[in-house]
Amino acid sequence: MVKGTLNSMTGFAARRGEGAGAGWTWDIRSVNGKGFDLRPRLPDGIEGLEAAVRAAVSARVARGNVSVTLRLAQEVSADSYRVNEPALHAALFALGRAEAAARAAGFETRPMSPAEILGLKGVLDTNGGADDQSALLPALLADLGLALDDFIAMRAEEGAALASVISGQTERIAALVAEAAQAAEARRAQMEATLSDNLARVLSGAGEADPNRVAQELALLVVKADVTEELDRLSAHVAAARKLLAGGGAVGKRFDFLMQEFMREANTLCSKSGNVELTRIGLDLKTVIDQMREQVQNVE
Repeated sequence: MVKGTLNSMTGFAARRGEGAGAGWTWDIRSVNGKGFDLRPRLPDGIEGLEAAVRAAVSARVARGNVSVTLRLAQEVSADSYRVNEPALHAALFALGRAEAAARAAGFETRPMSPAEILGLKGVLDTNGGADDQSALLPALLADLGLALDDFIAMRAEEGAALASVISGQTERIAALVAEAAQAAEARRAQMEATLSDNLARVLSGAGEADPNRVAQELALLVVKADVTEELDRLSAHVAAARKLLAGGGAVGKRFDFLMQEFMREANTLCSKSGNVELTRIGLDLKTVIDQMREQVQNVE
């Protein structure tokens, strides 16, 4: 992760290599996730491999469901095979007894071939060579590091595209907030005139109604219809989004939370608008925020 850039949570890389009497292919893939989940698929028998893979990937990936697969084909020479003599004699003895019992019961039997006997568990040992095994792990990890370089580069490339889209959506939200502020200001004079007329009409037919009480109720309506705080908070959220984009890194979770706050203020703005134009702007805000939230879901 590089400060000042965003990374996508989706990525792919594959790398082939060979050495230490083996050939291999690394395959790294990731998709969106709420946290970091690594799923290694590795061959058995290489001591320390899984721990090293987990350390290497977790040091460079902060978020996403990541699968790391290693396909390994080891070369085995003729002198790597060794017959386990005790196991062979035990197997032949057991086979002899089984054949005798089968014939006594009236079953027909056939002799086992040497290949079938060698295939019995424990009869044939293979020794890949301790020297090759000790050299194999460093070679595998070196290629894993190169595969991770390609993997991170792809996530960064997709992240740059995401940042461009999210930045454009942030600026669109900023423009709509400014437009909403103008509509709210234009609405203020209309609201004052409407409330004054309503107050005069109420007082003229209120009889014994307390004018101060009526004025207080109308003032409360004005306060409830005021959207200044919502617009101020939306402007603050825009500033926070710009800061996250500029800082980069693993900011996906913070962006997720910020989108919830954006939508909360947009919903309140719509519910308090009392004005066709302000309602239209509020609905446009909700649309852009929802589109931005979908993009943010891909950010590491």
